[in-house]
Amino acid sequence: MSEELRDLSRPADRDWVHAAVRRLLDLAPRTADTPLLRLPLSFDGVEVLLKDESLHPTGSLKHRLAGSLVLYGLVNGQVHEGTTLVEASSGSTAVSEAWVAQLLGLPFVAVLPRRTSPEKLALIAEYGGTCRFVDDPAEVYAEAARVAEESGGYYLDQFRYAERATDWRGNNNIAESVFDELRADGRPDPAWVVVGAGTGGTSATFGRYVRYAQLATRVCVVDPEGSAFFDGWATGDRSVTARGSRIEGIGRPRVEPSFLPGVVDRMIRVPDAASVATTRWLARRTGWSAGPSTGTNLVGALHLAAELRAAGGTGSVVTLLCDRGDRYADT
Repeated sequence: MSEELRDLSRPADRDWVHAAVRRLLDLAPRTADTPLLRLPLSFDGVEVLLKDESLHPTGSLKHRLAGSLVLYGLVNGQVHEGTTLVEASSGSTAVSEAWVAQLLGLPFVAVLPRRTSPEKLALIAEYGGTCRFVDDPAEVYAEAARVAEESGGYYLDQFRYAERATDWRGNNNIAESVFDELRADGRPDPAWVVVGAGTGGTSATFGRYVRYAQLATRVCVVDPEGSAFFDGWATGDRSVTARGSRIEGIGRPRVEPSFLPGVVDRMIRVPDAASVATTRWLARRTGWSAGPSTGTNLVGALHLAAELRAAGGTGSVVTLLCDRGDRYADT
């Protein structure tokens, strides 16, 4: 005798999901609209430009990523009305995700190293999020997965999904935003784009975009001391580990799954002292307040600008002002 027909259905919440997706898509044009600032330097035909990502509602580059990660969960059928969102973070991504969760009326839990700056913790709480702490930064992954399973929630997992949650072809991603703004200003495509790596998602987006758009621009990743990315890229060994970075937001104790070495043209390892000193120099020179990861970016950008000038070249080097310095006042 043949087996009887079985028919199962899942609870329908498609209307809620559709409304949540619309809310996130409505944010996209405003997310792209951050300015390019010209660093006041006399470099004879070479300029350094900073995309000021601190002007997002949540104050950092991670505002873009947070929306993309939650959207990725929604369209994959993992996020529903009432789902608890969980993330492993060094702070800024969690701040932005807490804001998105509040926008959609979802609970949010951040798993963070205990040394995370108090200013970031206060922002997560302000947006309705809850913080869990680990003493060893390498434990954030397992703890976040445990919290998600325990709560029946969804682990956003920026370190795994950043490179695939962001559409590298465009749709207001950071790369398209930079190049559209350059062209609107009548500037040529830059010689270099310089970014740090935390998840690896930003370098993956730029690296893929310049290939997709058939541009000559090259991508350089700056990596702080104590991070595993530089050695992983140099040796081709993704299993290398390190102690972890003291520069919040970039550098990791392992080579994260979202880091794509093949789209990175060059890497520069930057000492922590240089990152912090350059952040302070930027504030004195321009009055622009920035976090230490921006200092890391600028060390690499200035190094490449000096090389370009010494070779008699012209053009620009573009990097990111990732967040504001007041988030690190107590660190």
